[in-house]
Amino acid sequence: MAPPARSPERDEALLALLNADPFPGWNIPALGRLLEEQGGVFEDAALLFPGGTADLLEAFADWADRRMEEAAQGAALAGMRTPARVRSLIALRLHELRLYKEPVRRALGQLALPRFLPVALRCEARTVDAIWHLAGDRSVDFSWYTKRLLLAGVYMSTLLYWLRDPSEDNAATLAFLDRRLADVGRIGRLRGRPPKAGHRKPE
Repeated sequence: MAPPARSPERDEALLALLNADPFPGWNIPALGRLLEEQGGVFEDAALLFPGGTADLLEAFADWADRRMEEAAQGAALAGMRTPARVRSLIALRLHELRLYKEPVRRALGQLALPRFLPVALRCEARTVDAIWHLAGDRSVDFSWYTKRLLLAGVYMSTLLYWLRDPSEDNAATLAFLDRRLADVGRIGRLRGRPPKAGHRKPE
């Protein structure tokens, strides 16, 4: 799936919005006022993000994915097993977002609205695909879909837990992530077991 439009100007505007205190919300007028306060032009907000709030949310998710990918370049992932790589990548993404919990909270609230469902699905799909790709997954069979579906549930539940975790080191969140990954691992092992004697597969 192709990413949304990218440019240094869009990233700069997005950072201006993310670093505003208090966070003004995911909307073009708020961004326009921030740009104006910083010596820019109010109308540039709409020019940079012509899709409005949906465009802002999708750009934010893409920016977070790119931050995770950059952080992964300096991480020692090569010697890890795949589950450990996935855990490390999710931990890196949350670490990169540590200063932006309120924007993340507000973004999830917006993406939960029915009119933003297509954006929410695209953002989630790109994030999960980026994690699997960085973890070394190159599957092209049906497991490509099942892996991403399972990871989507793990990532989203962990993200929601993280928003309620007050610790600075994300210790409770990472413990929660470990439990979720263990649950997924058990599901995978159960699927791979042959049926017990006396039980037949449905025809």
